[in-house]
Amino acid sequence: MYIRVKRNKTTYFIQFDPTETTLNIKQKLHSLIDQPPSNQRLILLATHDVLDDSKTLANQKVPLHIY
Repeated sequence: MYIRVKRNKTTYFIQFDPTETTLNIKQKLHSLIDQPPSNQRLILLATHDVLDDSKTLANQKVPLHIY
């Protein structure tokens, strides 16, 4: 599955598994952008909640859309 991350005017699609933690996603994003995971903040668009680094995406109810 993929998660969409928007940053400035660029959109990134990152492959993920629902059992991965937010920190894992931030590490993948770090390989694409010049920001270490500690300087990143991922926000769930539907609720505007900041995702917790230690929790899995499934635990934080990140929507899983299959296209």
